[in-house]
This record gives sequence, C-alpha cells and structure tokens, in this order.
Amino acid sequence: MRHTTLRQLAAHNWSTFRRQPLTEISGSLGDLGTFLPIVIALTEGQQISLTTTLIFTGLYNILTGAFFGIPLPVQPMKAIAAVAILKSLTAGQTAAAGIFVSSCILAFSVTGLLSWFTRVIPIPVVKGIQVGAGLSLIIAAGTKALSSLSWTAPSWADNNLWMILAFLALFATNLRPRTPYALILFVIGIVFAIIRLTRDSHRHLPGFQLWRPYTQVPSGEEWKTGILDAGVGQLPLTTLNSIIAVTHLAADLLPEIQTPSVTSIGISVATMNLFGCWFGAMPVCHGSGGLAAQYRFGARSGASIIFLGLLKLILGILFGESLANLLNKFPLALLSVMIIAAGLELASVGESLNTPRARDLTKEGDNPSGTVHITDEERKRRWTIMLVTAGLLVGFKNDAVGFLGVQFVSNRKYPL
Repeated sequence: MRHTTLRQLAAHNWSTFRRQPLTEISGSLGDLGTFLPIVIALTEGQQISLTTTLIFTGLYNILTGAFFGIPLPVQPMKAIAAVAILKSLTAGQTAAAGIFVSSCILAFSVTGLLSWFTRVIPIPVVKGIQVGAGLSLIIAAGTKALSSLSWTAPSWADNNLWMILAFLALFATNLRPRTPYALILFVIGIVFAIIRLTRDSHRHLPGFQLWRPYTQVPSGEEWKTGILDAGVGQLPLTTLNSIIAVTHLAADLLPEIQTPSVTSIGISVATMNLFGCWFGAMPVCHGSGGLAAQYRFGARSGASIIFLGLLKLILGILFGESLANLLNKFPLALLSVMIIAAGLELASVGESLNTPRARDLTKEGDNPSGTVHITDEERKRRWTIMLVTAGLLVGFKNDAVGFLGVQFVSNRKYPL
C-alpha cells in the first residue's frame, strides 16, 4: 500500500514539475530568506558545519519531497539558533539541543501524544499560532532591515532602493502569479554577491572543496547547557508550529494532496536531527512559515524541494565551507522582502477562521451552499482566541506563551 502511495506521489511530483518547472524552482527558493541568514550566522560562529548542513538538509529535502509530495520545508530550529547566536553556544551545545528536542518529538510521535495534541488544541489556537508566526517574520525582517540598511548603505547592491524595487516587483507579480519571482530575485542576489565578493580583497570566491565528514559528540557539560538554555525553549515551538500548525496549513493550502499526519511529520523531524546533529549539521524542522513561503512563490508539489535538495547536495559536496563568503554577501534587502512576503502569506490564513475552510466548523460534504452557521458570540470568541494567541506569541516571541495565555481567555466565565 505504501509502495502505491509513493508511486502516486512520484507521478504527482513529476507531472507538476513538467507542467510548471520555473514556478516550482522559484517556490523551492522561497524559504531562503530565513534559511540563509541563520546558516551564515551559525557558520561564522563555528556552531555548525556549512558543508554538512548543506549535504544533510539537501538529503532531507529530497526524502521529504518524495515521501510527502508537498513543498514541506527543511528550515532551522529558530529558538535553538537564536540562543546559539546570542549566547555563543559551542557546536556541541547546539547539537545537544537539537538531539534533545528530536528525542522528545520521537517519544511524542510513537506514544500518540502528538495526535492527542492535535485533537485537543482548538482550531482558533492553531490559526493564532500561524498568524503570530507570520507577523513575527514580518517584524523580524523589518527590524533587521531598518537597523542595517539606509538609502545608500551598506553598499550599492544592498540598500533601501533595492528593497523598494523588490517590493514593487512583488506587487507586480500579483498581476502575473506564474512569474518565478523568488528565482529572479535569487539570481540577481547571487550576481550582486559575486560582484561584491570580487571587490573584497580579504575574501575569495568559492572554490572546489570536497566534504570531509566528522562526528560531533557533546560532552556532559555541553548536554546540560544545550538542553537547558536552548532545547527546552525550542520544544513547544517545534511541537506547535513545526508539526501541528504545518499539517493544518498544508490542508488549507493544498487540499488536493493528502495531508501528512502529525505522527509522520514528527517522526520526520526526529529522524533528521537524531542522525544529522551527530555530524555537525544544523538542527532543523518543518515550519509553517517555510511552507507558506514556498507556496507563495510557486511551489505546489514535492518536486520543488527535491530540486532544492539536489542543488544543496551538489553545492555542499563540491564547494562546502568556501560558500560562506558568497552567502554572506547576498543582499539583505532582497532577503528581507522574501521573508516579509512569506510572513504575509502565513498570516493571511487567519482569514478562513470562521469560513467553511475551518475544519472544526464543517465536516466534508456539509454546507454545500458554502455558509457556516455559528452565532455572532461564537464568531467573536473564536476571533478573540486567535488574536490573543497571535498577540502573545508576537509579544513574548514564544509559541508556548501564546498557547498557555489563551487558555485564560477561553476559560473566562464572562462573555467575550
């Protein structure tokens, strides 16, 4: 039975790619806005191996696209990355955090806890997590751009003027949705990065550099610091946003494709890190923001991320760490626009909270007229729960705070 499913997914991937190759390739690059900055920062801090990360995430992309048939992203565990950068964690501490989170996720998956979480967490809370994550992406990108860019700085190829032009081009693609926007932006960014790098006498263009694998085994103290400082904070983010929310988003964006179960997504996240982190790869997950980004820029099947995986694999094997200088020169102005577009796509899913697309209001086949019969009080209550979840998530930058805080609102004894 599974063999038949894989054949169907392969047929779907191939037919989609053959029908619209440029949009699939463009969509595959949609999540680079969050992937590149984090990978560059962790590489410069020697907390991960760029070569190993490219190779392993490339393999994960290929397997994810083949097994799930949707543009499910492979992106950094952001809470771990943030703590690693802020507190200058060692490579062993970073690996320990990723292994701890993935061990917990594996336990949740095999015991059925993930499925139970999905059943008991209300749809308004899930939507709130998605909206909050989208707004967080927009705020983070805007804050970084405002602090780093001006009208002429930091260079001729990376400033506010290019950011405005990228925004105008993004708006123009709404008139022609099939335009491979992310692909065009990526090519322009790489060209700019090469030109800037050739003018920098202290840095060199990428050169041939074969991968030399090694193991990364955390010490006892590294386990303690990695788990307590970074792992504990990442666990609710991975559970709520990278597993539960991403399955709901996949069902909303791609209803024609069978949505992966939370158990299969959980096992996928666990397997990636329980293998890759021992070799110095960056801790990764499947985030709803990345799915929204890749969908926004044209990805509609697993073929998009299979292409991305092959690209990462080739670059990692042939060039490895020498790519760090080039990636570091990629214009922030262009990356910021890609992140903001992804955030807008993710936040927009909140619009369907009280419509037939909300699966807790209608069952398949119900309401053929396309209407939902709920009271104004219930409609308001659902909106309030979603907005409180999103607001707390944005304010405290933590999914768990948003989830726990909304319990107070949903359990109030007086009307909303």
